[in-house]
Amino acid sequence: MTRPTVLPLDARALPSLAGSLSVPTYDRSRVRAGIVHLGVGAFHRSHQAMYVDRLLEQGQAQDWGICGVGVLPSDRRMAEAMAAQDCLYTLVVRHADGTLDARVVGSIVEYLLAPDDPDAVVERMAAETTRIVSLTVTEGGYNTDPVTGEFQAADPGVVHDLQAGNPPRTSFGLVTEALVRRRDRGLAPFTVVSCDNIQHNGDVARRSFAAYAALRDRDLGAWVEREVPFPNSMVDRITPATTDDDRDEVARRLGVEDRWPVVGEPFTQWVLEDRFSLGRPPLEDAGVQVVDDVEPYELMKLRLLNASHQALAYLGHLAGHRLVHDAAQDPLFQRFLLGYMEEEATPTLRPVPGIDLDDYRRNLIERFSNPAIRDTLARLAFDGSERLPKWLLPVVRENLASGGEIRRSAAVVAGWARYAEGVDEDGQPIDVVDRRRDSLMARARRQREDPLAFLADRDLFGDLVDDERFTSHYRAALTSLHERGARATLETLVDGSPSR
Repeated sequence: MTRPTVLPLDARALPSLAGSLSVPTYDRSRVRAGIVHLGVGAFHRSHQAMYVDRLLEQGQAQDWGICGVGVLPSDRRMAEAMAAQDCLYTLVVRHADGTLDARVVGSIVEYLLAPDDPDAVVERMAAETTRIVSLTVTEGGYNTDPVTGEFQAADPGVVHDLQAGNPPRTSFGLVTEALVRRRDRGLAPFTVVSCDNIQHNGDVARRSFAAYAALRDRDLGAWVEREVPFPNSMVDRITPATTDDDRDEVARRLGVEDRWPVVGEPFTQWVLEDRFSLGRPPLEDAGVQVVDDVEPYELMKLRLLNASHQALAYLGHLAGHRLVHDAAQDPLFQRFLLGYMEEEATPTLRPVPGIDLDDYRRNLIERFSNPAIRDTLARLAFDGSERLPKWLLPVVRENLASGGEIRRSAAVVAGWARYAEGVDEDGQPIDVVDRRRDSLMARARRQREDPLAFLADRDLFGDLVDDERFTSHYRAALTSLHERGARATLETLVDGSPSR
């Protein structure tokens, strides 16, 4: 078999690539940026940018192209890749049978790096043509206390941005300055769309940005709260970090030299609240569910998919797995996850229009088990202090209030605590990657003498340490993890009878 000629990806290469993969057939030079997106990572490019690309391919939404923005200095690599490739990239969809679909996505038409020129970013958002500013800045990017939800005004970036004369470094500073300029110029505010995995993400974004604006000026904070729309949304597509193997595969199989392709699963879902101040693209024509109430969908996704990911991340690693599909194909983990979803998470959900929850739960196991995705447990374990309190602990609290089942949830929290000790069951180091790493590990290393040391962090867990029903299950799981290991602990949980 003749190896295909490998072409560097840029606009000039598109006609030559059209024979080997799908490429944009629309005229990108006529696409105007109506959306500014902060945080152009793998997920945004496999999800929101893909939906906009679908519309453009249908001949729609030419005023809704995307200007991507890198907010952090670490976004420089992405800026360099986007500059070299005319903002094009390859989206590779991997099916469980080893086949793949690939498309060059062209909906991002501009990319700006805020650390290099923050004023250019502010002006792009302040421009009349910008009608939506969207965000994927991670669960921790909203700067809220994990227990109280209050905005953390002492954050160094926030303190810097609030000092007169300083160029903005944070998303809060950039977006708020753009809103001020629009107001001063008599322009209506744009809509801010959070695409992060947080319950009521639009409401969280509104509180955070309004709180920041109020620190700058009380009347400005009230204006942001009152006048700027922040629709809620639910987003879903498993998108692991891009590896060198992914780049090599794109070159080998598709003949494309792509500095930063994106790999994702076939499944994708976006549920979006229809609340926009200056219009929106016809996203429903691209497969987006535009609804009046997102909450049932977001609770389903966060408490079934994301919380299950946390179980896999910590307990899966302790049991010896390193890849998500290996853990998800393990019959023991399948039974544990289905038990958690059916007996603990689902009772806390509202009815979800158009969704069969039995099918959804089974489909999650199939999605997790896709060997072609090669997602890592380490990615799922990243920044657990921002994720687990938002995804799993609400399930715990509701079941404690209602008398519902909590055994498996308590075991997941205990699994996180055991993982945070930084050493696995074979004595090998665990790389705990978390913004609260030092505090987590210090508490975890005291817990063999003080079993509730980890849970006693009230900044993360609130008053859970005071709940005897929860602590009894938590202690039992943690002791079992220490004395018997993860597999034996899970075997007892899946075989034992529920205790309330």
